[in-house]
Amino acid sequence: MGEQDRSRTPAGSRTRRGLAAVSRLVTLALLLVLVFAALALILVPRATGSQTYTVLTNSMAPKYPPGTFLVVKPEPFAQLRYGDVITFQLESGKPAVESHRIVGFASTQGGEKTLITRGDNNDVNDPNPVRELQVKGKLFYAVPYVGFIANALGNTDRSLWMSVGAAALICYGAVLIVRTLRGMRRSRGAENPGEGPA
Repeated sequence: MGEQDRSRTPAGSRTRRGLAAVSRLVTLALLLVLVFAALALILVPRATGSQTYTVLTNSMAPKYPPGTFLVVKPEPFAQLRYGDVITFQLESGKPAVESHRIVGFASTQGGEKTLITRGDNNDVNDPNPVRELQVKGKLFYAVPYVGFIANALGNTDRSLWMSVGAAALICYGAVLIVRTLRGMRRSRGAENPGEGPA
């Protein structure tokens, strides 16, 4: 007597359906992660005119450790408040920047308003007050660890890579949706093999 084909038993059929359901859930979860990544890392920064930076030091730990991806949105200088995290040029007109928290306000002898800043993990304030023309913007939101990937892509080509990444994520998302829909149709067809045109 030959062995019974387990795949045709109700238990085998239930197992197949269960695996297909798990596969669909995993695909949906992956798609949601990709959509979130595309929105948070690429589309929202572009739509809001924000700039992106990566935390390189421990000065803002533990909340913003090295590798944190910062999205910094332009903000009128007069609207900056105590406690805001801002990104500013260390020296006016030079590319090096830092992201620290506003811990006070001051003014120059000429009456120009300036900001006193300090890293959350630092014991002392930054040595130089920050002038309006040095401020790049206020922290909009931060995503942990993603900054390492952004740095690997390089600062010069980052905007090109971000555009390519957005297109790739959208295409991949579309492929996942099509595959999921096809899988659902196949499982329905396998469950009802007798249905169809007479």
